[in-house]
This record gives sequence, C-alpha cells and structure tokens, in this order.
Amino acid sequence: MNGPARLVLEKESKSAQFSAPNATRGCARGPGHEMHGNLRARIVEFLEAHHVMSLATVGADGPHAVNLFYARDEYTLIWVSDPASRHSCHIETRADVAATIARDCCDFPEVQGLQIRGHASRIGSREASRARSGLEARYPFLQGLCEGGLRHAYDRAQLYRLEPERIVLIDNQRGFGSKEVLAFRVTA
Repeated sequence: MNGPARLVLEKESKSAQFSAPNATRGCARGPGHEMHGNLRARIVEFLEAHHVMSLATVGADGPHAVNLFYARDEYTLIWVSDPASRHSCHIETRADVAATIARDCCDFPEVQGLQIRGHASRIGSREASRARSGLEARYPFLQGLCEGGLRHAYDRAQLYRLEPERIVLIDNQRGFGSKEVLAFRVTA
C-alpha cells in the first residue's frame, strides 16, 4: 500500500536526570505494556497493543481532534471515516496532521505513548480493498454488520491513512520524560 520508504532513526532524546519510581500507587499495570527490544520493534508492539488514536487536524474553522479506531500497514495508520466529517474535510485541504496513542494509566511512571506527525490522505479506490480488509481483520465486528444505519455508514465511509514523518515513543518506565524518535524519509 505504501511506496518504498527508508526508515531513519534519529538521535535518541535525553531522558530526564532522574528515574521514575517503580511503584504504581495502587494502579494495576495492564498486560502487553512492557516494551522490550529496539525502538522499531517497541513502536510496532505499542501500535499492536492499542486500538484508538487521537487525530488532530486544522482547517479554516480551527483545530479539531477525534478518536478513531486504526489498523496499521507497517507504520502507516489506516482508518475509516465519513468524508463529510470535520477531520476528513480538514485532511482534504491540509494533509499535515498529528496523532497520539496512549495507554490509560493513573501515575506518571506508567505513562507510555506515541506522538506521531505526518501527512494524511484519502486512500484511492485501487488500494481501498486491501485497506478495508486490514481494518476488518483487526476489527471483525465490521464484517458482521447487518443491514441498517451502521452498515450503511460503514459502506458509505472512505478510508484514510496517516503516513508518519516522525514517531516519538514516550516511555516513563525508562525514566521520567524518556523520548525516542523514529524519523521517516521517503526514497524514490
């Protein structure tokens, strides 16, 4: 679905000068949130462990944010939206977007998430079948929609993608304010 891209790992950002304590202060740590290995693998692991991104767009009517289910193709995020929705209209006029994906937690040492900057666009008809299949594989309920309002909305909706320029992994378990950056450069 994506053109050939070469990943470039930028210099890792500095962690704060002190480490976060290991105590969770009564908050249960969810399964699948311990990240190991290299940055690329940890980002993929995080994307797989979560399902909702918050997408931020800007248009003539100002900034807007929306939560969306996503699927992924490598690091590209794919979602389905009504083309008349505010964020979809913004994307048609300005492709620059930002997104976050974060785990729910209640104490700063447990904060983990992704900050993503990139370009969003509507997926063309030649690629739509593959993108829709990816979404339906991740969210089987989409395949089982019966006739009615939800089925009609899904059939009418368009597919969109966010091609990342930069993904920042925030992981306070590695130290308060720990950030690592993965930058993307498209090569011809």
